[in-house]
Amino acid sequence: MPQIPRPSARRLSLYLREVQLRLRDGAKRVSSKQLGEALGLADTQVRKDLHWCGPFGGSGVGYDAETLRDRLRSVMGLSRTWNVVLVGAGNIGRALVGYGRFESEGFRIVGIFDKSKSLVGRRLAGTTIRALADLPRIVEEHDARIGIIAVPRESSQEVADILVKAGVRGILNFAPARIDTGGVPVTNVDFSVALEQVAFEVTMSGARGEQP
Repeated sequence: MPQIPRPSARRLSLYLREVQLRLRDGAKRVSSKQLGEALGLADTQVRKDLHWCGPFGGSGVGYDAETLRDRLRSVMGLSRTWNVVLVGAGNIGRALVGYGRFESEGFRIVGIFDKSKSLVGRRLAGTTIRALADLPRIVEEHDARIGIIAVPRESSQEVADILVKAGVRGILNFAPARIDTGGVPVTNVDFSVALEQVAFEVTMSGARGEQP
């Protein structure tokens, strides 16, 4: 499979969400214009991105919604179930475990880990919180390819090192810190940056005189 540019890959995820919403509303077909209008993108950009899903659809006809959903899921590696390990059973970790759509979207949390002795052994959403020393074994037993970091900043690099050494192939990092993974792909989720972006958009819309 050709290497999809990261900006296009991020937009493919947005297209998938929009197509799924339209399918739930009973839509049978969806056009690049509809997707572009929903996401604030030009329809030419949408068609360019969807080129990565292979040749299908037609000018003026649009795409079969179910076929587009399935193509997007296949290209994004979502046609299989991904086993995931989570490190950090604090507030963010608990919120992630409680997010019910993970499993329905193809992500199964097979292990929860924390270095706090007061948390190890407790149950969280039906899963026992384990010590970090158990992580390599669980990763191997369940072929867990993805790791989630939900620990404080000062512990994030140590946890990343443990995950990489255990064999995970991708990391979702909620810690507000950059981590070195030696080439293992990392997606950072920084709530402060997201809020700053929202504040910027609000400021700019005010400067343009737009109504909220």
